[in-house]
Amino acid sequence: MTHPFNASSNIACPGPDSRRGFMKMGLAGFASLSLPGMLRLKAASVAPQTKEKTAVIMVWKPGGCSHIDTYDPKPQAGSEYRGPFSTIPTAVPGMHFTELLPMQAKIADRFTVLRSMRQGAGGHPAGSMQMLSGDTDTRDKPKPRLPDWMSVTNYLRSLEGPRTVPLPAYVGVNPPTSYNGPAYLGDAYSPFSVSGDPNSPKFVVPNIGLTDQREIKHLGRRASLRQNLDTLERAFDQAGELQALDEFETQAMTLLTNPKTKDAFDLTKEDDRTRDRYGRNTWGQQLLLARRLVEAGVEVLTSSLRGPLCGRVSNWDDHAVNHHVFDALRFRAKAYDQAVSALIEDIYDRGLDKRVLVVVTGEFGRTPKISHQPSTGAGNASAPAGTKQPGRDHWPRAFSNIWAGGGIETGRFIGATDKRGEDSIERICSAGDFLSTIYHHLGIDASNIAIKDFNGRPTPVVDQGRPIPELIA
Repeated sequence: MTHPFNASSNIACPGPDSRRGFMKMGLAGFASLSLPGMLRLKAASVAPQTKEKTAVIMVWKPGGCSHIDTYDPKPQAGSEYRGPFSTIPTAVPGMHFTELLPMQAKIADRFTVLRSMRQGAGGHPAGSMQMLSGDTDTRDKPKPRLPDWMSVTNYLRSLEGPRTVPLPAYVGVNPPTSYNGPAYLGDAYSPFSVSGDPNSPKFVVPNIGLTDQREIKHLGRRASLRQNLDTLERAFDQAGELQALDEFETQAMTLLTNPKTKDAFDLTKEDDRTRDRYGRNTWGQQLLLARRLVEAGVEVLTSSLRGPLCGRVSNWDDHAVNHHVFDALRFRAKAYDQAVSALIEDIYDRGLDKRVLVVVTGEFGRTPKISHQPSTGAGNASAPAGTKQPGRDHWPRAFSNIWAGGGIETGRFIGATDKRGEDSIERICSAGDFLSTIYHHLGIDASNIAIKDFNGRPTPVVDQGRPIPELIA
């Protein structure tokens, strides 16, 4: 589907350069709510319901997951490559995973494995920027030059008019926080970010779903005080920044005052069997919350599988100095396998599989050849400092990701790597292809859209790449 905003439109960025953090501002932060923002909120409350929009849940594995030890095993490779894990059949004839993923193997007919991903950057910053924003620069940079696909989607969809649901379009549940962001779009298009452990009994999301009518009225009175000053400010608003801020503040006000928002974030509304199915741990409850939010109307949802469940260094960066790579994979495998399989099953069982696309990936794979180095410290999945242990290093030349929902044909694998898993050799797919496929599901014709950067220069959303035919409906 072609998006109505194309390159010839010379879309200008209206976003402010600094973000008022949702999770930090508290009630006082809404004193600056503008009158136009209030009017837009009112308009949104009576807007007719339009066709349900497509959505994406991206599950991010920061640091890069070993493809050989999960979705692309090489049992015939030499011992210095193949690792210790046996292979198991899946629900798809001819497709095998390693023994670490028995639950996903059972439902492999409900997703597709892309085994031939490749991108050109070996560092975490540049690799992440390639996968999330399409930046082809192979140099590591401290912050992104281009906006990530999530912020771009949030921005483009904001141009389509007011939302008809009280939730933000873009939410991150412990989202990726390194090497990505809105860049020149402005921080108003960053996610509503939910941090913390959703599995904790004390888990709460602040600043949503107020029920005290006195507080709500007080917020409205404070907003109206800005009317005269707001009019004066707009006379000097050449870049349209206040309009973007209005949208941001309106969204914040809606989160505060609409009781439905609190319900969407409340995992106690789920029955115990469902919560158990996802896993009573951080990752399981993160992905359950992701499903709840997308079902309630969120259109872009990101969730990063990091933290203590990963092992000592809290990510998938399984160098020998960080982790004993095989102990680390065993350590995190059950929580990962259970949470991802539950999310995919839920998407289909609840009839969300046409509207919602699920993508599970990291920035690259790990070296097929096993290395050995001394550990730099003891901890989960790591021997005491100085102990030589196996590891796998960064490997962008070949890696796997999985795709479910989105109306795509499932129960197959796409592409192949060589006999050692060192290089993608069939149906090679780039980061640009990866992004174009996601945009296609969202109804965005990325090849024909350019957004003006800080210098006013139209910059393509995706500079190179096209949707992967096997992964589009």
